[in-house]
Amino acid sequence: MEDLQADLLGNGLTVSTAPDKGRCLLTTKDFSPGEVIISQEPYVSVPNNSAVHSRCERCFRSHNLKKCSACHVVWYCGSTCQKSDWKLHRVECNALSRLEKERQKSLTPSIRLMVKLYMRRNLQSEKIMPTTTRDNYNLVDALVSHITEIDEKQLVLYAQMANLVNLILQWPDINIKEIAENFSKLACNAHTICDAELRPLGTGLYPVISIINHSCLPNSVLVFEERLAVVRAVQHIPKGTEVLISYIETAGSTITRQKTLKEQYLFTCTCPRCMRMGQYDDIQESAILEGYRCKDDRCNGFLLRDSEDRGFICQQCGLVRNKEEIKMLASELKPLSDKNLDYLEVISIYKMIEKLQTKLFHPFSINLMRTREDILKFGNGIIIPFFLWEWILMEMKDWRAALAYCKLTIPVYQRVYPGFHPLLGLQFYTCGKLEWLLGETEDAVKSLTKAADILQITHGTNTSFMEELLLKLEEARAEVAYKRSSKGE
Repeated sequence: MEDLQADLLGNGLTVSTAPDKGRCLLTTKDFSPGEVIISQEPYVSVPNNSAVHSRCERCFRSHNLKKCSACHVVWYCGSTCQKSDWKLHRVECNALSRLEKERQKSLTPSIRLMVKLYMRRNLQSEKIMPTTTRDNYNLVDALVSHITEIDEKQLVLYAQMANLVNLILQWPDINIKEIAENFSKLACNAHTICDAELRPLGTGLYPVISIINHSCLPNSVLVFEERLAVVRAVQHIPKGTEVLISYIETAGSTITRQKTLKEQYLFTCTCPRCMRMGQYDDIQESAILEGYRCKDDRCNGFLLRDSEDRGFICQQCGLVRNKEEIKMLASELKPLSDKNLDYLEVISIYKMIEKLQTKLFHPFSINLMRTREDILKFGNGIIIPFFLWEWILMEMKDWRAALAYCKLTIPVYQRVYPGFHPLLGLQFYTCGKLEWLLGETEDAVKSLTKAADILQITHGTNTSFMEELLLKLEEARAEVAYKRSSKGE
């Protein structure tokens, strides 16, 4: 830990201990918005491969893939990635090759991550793979497991998973109990690796990044550049301040956020946003985000349950909405949401769901927003997230409808997310691309500018993703300038 402290001090950081939180990462200098606070390669990582979709083991790309001819489990995009991964995969390959095909079907990302964790530890102890202050098993060993807080059902599952890892490794002195505890560590500390547009690609363990604690009002954001985890400041962070990121989707009521954090990470958040729970402004926000709309379409008031539990009273105009009316709308929604859809039905069913939900939920309701982002059954059991509606509409060449959808979601994003949130920036980016496609170039410049202002802070300026965005913005500005000069403006 002393070596890590010395390393971090050179980057303006130090590890400290906070009451009720354990370890935390503090700044020893000021950080500006967009500045990289810390970055780390994963100790171990695995792509989210499936029977229908695979990714390169090393870079997570999905094109030009070839399967390992020995184990028939791992894929690579070329010799460069294969050679870079060979020291670790050589050992894993031997173990996976021994498995029967039926056993190979049990190789979930979590199982493979754990197998690679133990193999990397051994290779480092044997000096076959190097160690550094930010890349060694001692950092994994120091992670919190919360094993004593886990229920019996989960403990049994971890024990079963540990036995499968033991079966794969076939090492004589393996500690099954330690493996089970490490599964608990993964559950609390592993990160979902996403691309620049926040689409999940795989899972990785970043022991130093895992020191950073959660806040529902974070001062930093975690993004990924291929497998590299990068934490950037999204606001001015003075010297002596704790670095904080968000572990969860923060667009939700305090009760919902607290429930998610307790179930997934086994702690209760005490950030300033959560400490408002039960206060009037928090009750109001919860009613807007997760409640119902006023029955008067002209009113944007929020509803609270009446004292006799007969319905909900609008706090702005006083109109009462009875429970039976709400139940009736909810009962109309359920069969639509449960229906198996084919490709041609998607848009029409979506419009029916949206029409019913706009009658039921507050205009800024998270339930309404998530209906456009969440999942529907599509075709033969294929799951399509609602955040792909733009893609579906684009595939059908309905650019105007796709743009309308983007414009519909942006005001909600602006309400539920901080100003420098990557999801908000990405939505502006999609909106700008559609406006440009439809010839609305001046509007496209405005949207792309807003996207660039946000994403330069969250994603930096040197990635290929940002270079592409900035190039689009430059081209759109040039097109506007040309059109104006042609008109003699």
